[in-house]
Amino acid sequence: MKIIGCDFHPSWQQVAVFDAETGEVTERKLVNGDGEAERFYRELEAPALVGVEACGNSQWFIDLLERLGHQVWVGDAAQIRASYVRKQKTDKRDASHMLKLLLEGRFPRLWTPSAEQRDLRQLLVHRHKLVEIRTRVKNGLQHLALNRGVQKKSSLWSVRGRAELERLPLQGWTARRREDLLQLLTELDRQIGELDKAVGDAAEQHAQARLLMTQPGVGPITALAFVLTIGEVSRFKHSKQVASYLGLIPREHSSGGKQRLGAISKQGNSFLRQLLVEAAQSVTRLDEGFRKQYQARCHRKPKGVAKVAAARKLAVRLYWMLRQNVGYPEIAHIESSPRVPLVGENQTEGLIGRSRIQQ
Repeated sequence: MKIIGCDFHPSWQQVAVFDAETGEVTERKLVNGDGEAERFYRELEAPALVGVEACGNSQWFIDLLERLGHQVWVGDAAQIRASYVRKQKTDKRDASHMLKLLLEGRFPRLWTPSAEQRDLRQLLVHRHKLVEIRTRVKNGLQHLALNRGVQKKSSLWSVRGRAELERLPLQGWTARRREDLLQLLTELDRQIGELDKAVGDAAEQHAQARLLMTQPGVGPITALAFVLTIGEVSRFKHSKQVASYLGLIPREHSSGGKQRLGAISKQGNSFLRQLLVEAAQSVTRLDEGFRKQYQARCHRKPKGVAKVAAARKLAVRLYWMLRQNVGYPEIAHIESSPRVPLVGENQTEGLIGRSRIQQ
């Protein structure tokens, strides 16, 4: 069996290969574009263990290795680099270091989503990018209206507001810009509407997403994104790990008995974090318990801090809904009833579980 540490780049890769039979270690540079890398892995006797750090534009390479019957471990790039103490960084050193971590059993392996999960993620990302483009188009049209003294804000997108926008006396390239932006807006509305329907259908077909949508204020986009990002919920032992995974915990630099906390770390999926902040504002309007805590924080802290705290609380609740496989009414009852144990648990386990839910 061969164990390989691979420092992957889009155009080429550096590998360090350990032969378990002979104990020999060899190093090679493989070019991706001319098929050299593919020929190298095809000639390897399967199964070989390949360790590669997480990076972009590498999915084709991982798919190739899996088709050839090799085992692929994707590692946390930050942890790999943190475990390397030397200041010299080269591709050969990186490949050798990953091989060393594999041989010593210290390789920081990441959970990887399935092909179906990756495809659904692309649906959510595609919709999100189109919404961002539509926002820029709307901002451009608002700019044209404001320059003509028309201040309608969101009502500009009503039937009457759009008709007034189309009647504005514009000439030359300004009129052409209005025409092109309106056409873009119409087409984007159509495409986003189709994607919204696709997301809704996918969420309805996913049991865990349906469970999360029982929470008032959580729609199919947030529910599906949470399920696809968290993946196997059992890999998180408690809610603090989920908050850390999503970057919703504060930065900390404590030493010498002094605790120093900063803003949230933002070390996580920025797309899901944005969705949670947006969804938390809807939840605070529809959920009385959330609203009371949010309003109390607004009296003591800036409003932005209160929104992030609500997003963290929502992430923790959604995690426990998946962990306990219970819907909104049950999870809200558990949070508000500290003396009643969780279903299937004894009194001690129930108290521990509820204390984690309330974190």
